[in-house]
Order: sequence, then C-alpha cells, then structure tokens
Amino acid sequence: MSKKHKRKSRPTQTDVANLAGVSQTTVSHVLNNTAIAVPAETRARILRAMDELGYVPNITARSLRTNKTYTLATIIPDITNPFYPAFQRGIQNVAEQQDYDLIMYNTDGASEKERKCLRSVGQRRVDGVIAVLFNLSARDLFPLLEMNIPVVRLEAAPKKSGEYALDNLYVDNVAAAETAVSYLIGRGHRRIAIIVGQRGPGRFRIQGYCQAFLKHNLPVDEGLIRSGDFAEEGGYQSTQALLELSPLPTAIFAANDLMAIGAITAIREAGLRVPDDIAVVGFDNIPTASLVDPALTTIAQYQEELGRRAAEMLFERLNGLAPETGRCEEMPFQLIVRESA
Repeated sequence: MSKKHKRKSRPTQTDVANLAGVSQTTVSHVLNNTAIAVPAETRARILRAMDELGYVPNITARSLRTNKTYTLATIIPDITNPFYPAFQRGIQNVAEQQDYDLIMYNTDGASEKERKCLRSVGQRRVDGVIAVLFNLSARDLFPLLEMNIPVVRLEAAPKKSGEYALDNLYVDNVAAAETAVSYLIGRGHRRIAIIVGQRGPGRFRIQGYCQAFLKHNLPVDEGLIRSGDFAEEGGYQSTQALLELSPLPTAIFAANDLMAIGAITAIREAGLRVPDDIAVVGFDNIPTASLVDPALTTIAQYQEELGRRAAEMLFERLNGLAPETGRCEEMPFQLIVRESA
C-alpha cells in the first residue's frame, strides 16, 4: 500500500524572519518596499532566506491589507509591431522596481476593442493604466479616473487633460515628420511620397509632411499621399500603387518602419534600387531598422525610454508626488541617417 504524500506547509513571514535573524516587521518592510530604511546587508539576508525557504508573498492578503492590487494594465494597439515590446519593456523595468505586476491588452487599434479593454481594467480594479489609444478620447477615460485609477496616455501630439488629473506623454509627430521630409528635400528630392496608416498618429505625420513642403515653398501633390495600415503589407501595397505613377516618386516617407520595410520589398520586386532609384525613410527606429538591407534611415522615438517615463509618471501619481492637475510631457525624437536615404 502506497504511502500518502504529506503536503509541506507554506513558508510564512515568521519563518523568513527566524531564518534571517530579524523581526517579522523588518521582513514586512522589505516585502512592501516601505519608506523605512533597511540596511543593504539585512535586506540581502532576508532575500536569501526567502529563496532558501521558497517563500512566496501572499498577494491577496497584501492587497486586502493595503487596498491595492499591485497590478498595472497596459493597453496597446499591436503587440506584433516591434515598437510596442520595447515600450512595454520600459514600463516593466519600472514596475518591477516597485514590486508591481503587469497585465497587457492588445486592441488591434479597433475602437470597440479599446472600449472593451477599458471596461475590463475598471472591473479588475488595477492600480493604474498606461494606454495607447487610436480612437478614444480623454472623455472615455473619465470613468477610470473617477474610480481613482490614474491613467497615462502615450499620444502623438500635445493633449489637454481638462478638469481631470490625466497625464499625457507625447513625441511631436508633426515636427518629427517635418524633419524627415525636410531632410529628403535637402537631399534634392521633390517628388516625395508618403505612405501612412489610417488611424492613430497617421494624420499628424501627414501634417508634418505637408508642413515640410510649405516650409520650402514647394507644392504638395495629393496624388503622392497614400494610406493603408501600419503594417509591412500596408507599406508594400501602398508602394505598389505609387510605382504605377509616371513620373515615379524619387523618395518615400513611410509613417512607420514596418511600412518602410514593405516599401523596400515592393521597390526591389519592381527591379528598382534603394536609394539609387527611390530613397526610403521610416519612423520609429525599431530594432530591425538597422538590420534590413539597405539599413533604414528613420526617426527614432526611443520606445523603451517612453515606456520608462510613462511608468514613472504613473507611480508619481500613485504615490502622491504628481500635481493635482494633469500633465503633458514631451519626449525627444531624432533623425537617424542610414543607407536607405
């Protein structure tokens, strides 16, 4: 007859305190990251004791005690776009320092999915939200703010927060697009096309494209503005349409790097060369931008830094260190010149 396996009891904070030779209160300070200073050597001894015992904090009990979930939500349009994993990494690095977990929602940039995600985070009672929303406005976030769930939005242009403490982080997409197109104009190009997604930051990048022409006293050819979606296939199809024009564009500004990569593929398939026949500039500086052939000239947005700052703003709000009114903070961009233009 087989012996019944006796389940080991779960280690407690008291067990950790006894093994580390400290009080349970000291263990609690370390686990909860309180303002009480614990010497580095003592903290290390407690962490070693936790590892040795296999101690796992009881998150449910902690949440009941503090009235916090220790969970943040991020809402993004497209997890397959390499821009967003880097953005997410920046958020996670800060969240881990604060002993917070993350849950992530992917919306595909669709309005109804964005609304569904907002309803879900409200029901789950997360402590805060970082969102990239292509369709919804600040008004759609008011119910979360009224539940004292702070929100930080990543935006494509400056936004006002109104009466609510809604924080906004943005890169000036108009100025960035103008910089990219002005660079091409400076290289002697006049027939410069733009391929752009239909949602999100697309309209601001078109605005910057147009501003560059106006700044240099050049006419804007509406026939060179083509829209698809912010994906490689969207860039490919939009470029195929441009390649049917006569005369051909001499340069293409793609509103993100995935579209730019699709454009390069279409140009090559047509028997043309980049940049000799058609120059290409992208937007985002995703990791593969430097690896494609030719390496992509693009606008860098520093995605990981954007995520880090968004999380910092959220924790400033959670910890009572932010002003009562909402904030709007600008982040930098930079033109990275490589072989494609």
